[in-house]
Amino acid sequence: MPPDAAPLIGRWIDYFKCEFKISRGRSSKFGDYRAPFDGKGHRISINYNLNPYAFLVTTVHEFAHLHTWNEHKHKAKPHGTEWKNNFKKMMQPFFEKDVFPPDVKQAIVKYLNNPAASSCSDLNLYRSLRLYDAPQESIHTVEKIPANTLFKLKDGRVFQKGEKLRKRYKCVEVATKRIYLFSPVAEVEVLPADQ
Repeated sequence: MPPDAAPLIGRWIDYFKCEFKISRGRSSKFGDYRAPFDGKGHRISINYNLNPYAFLVTTVHEFAHLHTWNEHKHKAKPHGTEWKNNFKKMMQPFFEKDVFPPDVKQAIVKYLNNPAASSCSDLNLYRSLRLYDAPQESIHTVEKIPANTLFKLKDGRVFQKGEKLRKRYKCVEVATKRIYLFSPVAEVEVLPADQ
């Protein structure tokens, strides 16, 4: 995470008596919060492979869950009004410390108008954060590859990119001919045209 953010996150870990774990990279989520259960206290895990700004945004997102649980237990929805208010409040010190580059800060401010369950679901924020990822030559996003391009997912399934329908891309799984809708920022591996 950005160095100026670390002391405050450290204080939160101590204050909330939270088990804070750096996790393997998970494609389904960037982070996770678990409420106290069965003798275990608060637990937060954050993927190790996030860039510093995505790591911090995800960390604050999960601490907002913890804070909301402390205030409301199971009475508040996971990403309801209480969580949104806590997320906004807990993000403020990092704006004051100016830990984000201007483009990321602007995207976060826009996102904070109505934060969603995941920073991935806000395409503007997701794209801003992705600019700070280490480049990976073999990985592309669906929106950046040409129509009719063949691409592969991590699980080995092969698809052909089709037309855009509102916000998502219609893609055909080559083996089954089934149609799937892909987020524009889904990460895929482009296959050579002769496959």
